[in-house]
Amino acid sequence: MRAAQVKAFGGPEVLLPVEIPDPVPGPGEVLIDVAYADTIFVETQIRSGWGREFFPVTPPYVPGGGVSGVVTALGADVADEWLGRRVTAFVTGSYAERAVAATSALSVVPDSLDLLPAAALVHDGLTATGLLELTGVGPADRVLVLGASGGMGTLLVQLAHARGARVVGVARGAAKLALVRELGADAAIDATDTDWPSAARYALGGSTPAADVVLDGVGGQLGAAAFPLTAEGGRFSAHGAPSGGFSPIDPAEATRRDITLFGIADVQFGPDDLRRFTSTALAEAAAGRLRPVIGEVFPLERAGEAHAVVEGRGVVGKVVLGV
Repeated sequence: MRAAQVKAFGGPEVLLPVEIPDPVPGPGEVLIDVAYADTIFVETQIRSGWGREFFPVTPPYVPGGGVSGVVTALGADVADEWLGRRVTAFVTGSYAERAVAATSALSVVPDSLDLLPAAALVHDGLTATGLLELTGVGPADRVLVLGASGGMGTLLVQLAHARGARVVGVARGAAKLALVRELGADAAIDATDTDWPSAARYALGGSTPAADVVLDGVGGQLGAAAFPLTAEGGRFSAHGAPSGGFSPIDPAEATRRDITLFGIADVQFGPDDLRRFTSTALAEAAAGRLRPVIGEVFPLERAGEAHAVVEGRGVVGKVVLGV
């Protein structure tokens, strides 16, 4: 089968098309003909050699962890009803024509939802839906979303807005800011402005202008600058590090201000929550209440170009591989 493989740690040019043997489903597994493979920023970081203490992969390897497609073969002890089902799945090595997945990692795609937006929800739909529940966002909350124009940021803006919260999104550039407002943000703040925290604080409003919930999918200095905007007794989620590191938050300062901190470990959901959050995101998209924003679709053979675009941050929304 066709696949894209990381030959060695390095830049996007190390991600090359190859032919490798088809995978075979084992007991409790299915074989999926992949329609689309999700891409997320951390996959570009792993490919570059970052985070090897957390992601112990050794080249050559096929990257990627999420797909949408059709079940075409069953392993032992798998119910016949899975054959022919349209599904999303968490897999190991999604940049390929076929992938195997445990039935516990499958979610059925509603008939009214295309497999392209379904793929865009595999990781980000799960995490965004889980984050809103984890942080308890409600109609009385003021929510600050960092990286609001990205694949997950666009979902967080919509989901927080749907819960009745006041939403302020932080992004870069006119096109991204316009999208954030279109998706339901009450205000969009340009992170390239030197005094963006003051603008964000004003937009958040309230008797003491601040954010009850900060959803930080960026990390680094942007996240550090957002932490002082968190209200006393608020919630701060540092779940992303595309800037190269998670936000350097002082736990002692958080404790002093009664701020509840959430990190990447808090969004490593178990199988039951995984299925529940994924199914919720797919159902919301099928009903037209949640819109995955897809900026560009690359063919599998151009996976290296896709990684370059993801790293360049020029595309608004998700980058997806079409298989």
